[in-house]
Amino acid sequence: MHIRLGGVALMVVVALGSQGCAGVDVPLMLTGSGVPAGASVNYTLDGIAYRTFSAPVDQMQRATLTTFKRMDIAVSSNELKDDGCREIVGAAGDRTIYVELEQLAVRTTRMRITAKHGWMWRDRATAGEIITQTEHTLADMPALTQRAK
Repeated sequence: MHIRLGGVALMVVVALGSQGCAGVDVPLMLTGSGVPAGASVNYTLDGIAYRTFSAPVDQMQRATLTTFKRMDIAVSSNELKDDGCREIVGAAGDRTIYVELEQLAVRTTRMRITAKHGWMWRDRATAGEIITQTEHTLADMPALTQRAK
């Protein structure tokens, strides 16, 4: 009995201690074929969806705004933050969507999405779907001209 309570207490401490830590991923559910569902989207324990794309920040911004328009998400702000990241904020129904685009290299951008429902709850499904739809938008956009090196 004491071992079981100790295990539960340890899980609670780990879960509370790792909140907000982007480096701790939640394992995804497997589909019937053994392939991870939403394999291209990663999540933190506190519901933030993220993915790294091989596209420049400007192209990711255009793809995100196109995706927002297609999904009927109203853009409230689109600005460059002090740390150099692009932040796009939108609203869909009773959810507020926060998109952060961080340039990792000239042609590599990390996208992080938080879909907040109220002041406390986060909607992982909506955040993951926005990343998936942005991926489809990028695939439909004309390819960038590659510079010869």
